[in-house]
Amino acid sequence: MPNKRRPKQGSHAYSPRKRAVSQTPRLDSWPEISEGPKLQGFAGYKAGMTHAFVVDFNKNSLTSGQEIQIPVTVLEVPPMKVAAVRVYESSRYGLRTAGEVWASGLDQNLARRLPIPKNQDVEKAWSELSKKDIEDVRVLTYTQPKMLTGVPKKVPDLMETRVGGGSVAQRLEYAKGLLGKEITVTEFAKDGAIIDVSAVTKGKGFQGAVKRWGVKLLSHKNSKHRRMVGTLAPKRPGFVRPQVPQAGQVGYHQRTEFNKRILKIGEKGDEVNPKGGFVHYGNVRNNYVLIHGSVPGPTKRLIRLRDPVRPAGTVLKEAPNMVYVSTESKQGA
Repeated sequence: MPNKRRPKQGSHAYSPRKRAVSQTPRLDSWPEISEGPKLQGFAGYKAGMTHAFVVDFNKNSLTSGQEIQIPVTVLEVPPMKVAAVRVYESSRYGLRTAGEVWASGLDQNLARRLPIPKNQDVEKAWSELSKKDIEDVRVLTYTQPKMLTGVPKKVPDLMETRVGGGSVAQRLEYAKGLLGKEITVTEFAKDGAIIDVSAVTKGKGFQGAVKRWGVKLLSHKNSKHRRMVGTLAPKRPGFVRPQVPQAGQVGYHQRTEFNKRILKIGEKGDEVNPKGGFVHYGNVRNNYVLIHGSVPGPTKRLIRLRDPVRPAGTVLKEAPNMVYVSTESKQGA
């Protein structure tokens, strides 16, 4: 009988665990939404964590309606700018870029990120796009880290964000109105919304199998070693299989956390700045977002937000009732 062949099944535990290619997370999927048209993503920088008291909004919780203490992550989200509009068309291999229109008068620091098209005939570019059979509309947005004091860089982070909701014609008209303008996080989400969060985790360098894979420590009777794997492989086949835990890179991987809740979107950083500022960051001076729980990555890391691809959790008609946000010092004093 012939051998049955099929793809490997089951989790490979995020293997291979390599360093992320870019510190800007790449989003490969976007959900379909009913409202709109609107932007389906945004980005900010991680300032730090604190704790807050909110009225429990989970109706199934034993503490429903009572004040509870929860951990929150503070993201500083200064306005972003729309550099270009990009449209896609269908092909036998999936979506394919059909064309793009770039704005004029872009930030000079953006040229340090990539070559910017010059002397583009905007009217001609829009007329060419109108002849295409457009399947999807997206915009190229970039951050403005020069507005931050906690992030020591000026070069913007460029990313592609989908415009969702409504018909394709409505999306294109909406994107055309955003070209070259500043956008705020309120155009993406509101208080109480469910989102997905993507970032590159904290890098920890080259580590052994015990820290990297969590294998148990060996006894002293096993070749007088403690932090080695028990065996690499049997004699046949004559190679080490990829399932064998070995030393290598730990951290600095792109990870996505699903269904995080935005507790509050604020404009005054003094409302959340702790005494002495956030550790390794300083004070928040622009718009900020409070997210329930933790998010991947260290302080100053770029965090991308997206509409949830598999939404779950309580849908709130009103913003969560924030009673208190701690501004006590995080310096350990």
